[in-house]
Amino acid sequence: MEVNIHHAKTHLSKLIAAVESGEEVIIARNGKPAVKLVVVTPPVTKSRKHMLGSGIGKIWMAPDAFSPETDLEIQKLFEADDPKFENLGTKPIRGKPSK
Repeated sequence: MEVNIHHAKTHLSKLIAAVESGEEVIIARNGKPAVKLVVVTPPVTKSRKHMLGSGIGKIWMAPDAFSPETDLEIQKLFEADDPKFENLGTKPIRGKPSK
């Protein structure tokens, strides 16, 4: 079926129903075909069952990622310019209180 733009604007719902039922609808401008209406198929989505575990083997962590040494190193990086943390990670000398 070929219709002009004015007819398509006034009867869009009917044209959509016709396309959904399998009919071919072409909209013409000045008697020349301009647009073809087609049914859009929804994208196939995977169920959540297939998504679980999809990152296995793609993500890794270093064995020492959560070690106390790594935590101390990160803390030093964040507090490097703060004078109250300048002795961070060093053991206090006996007899002298730590700052």
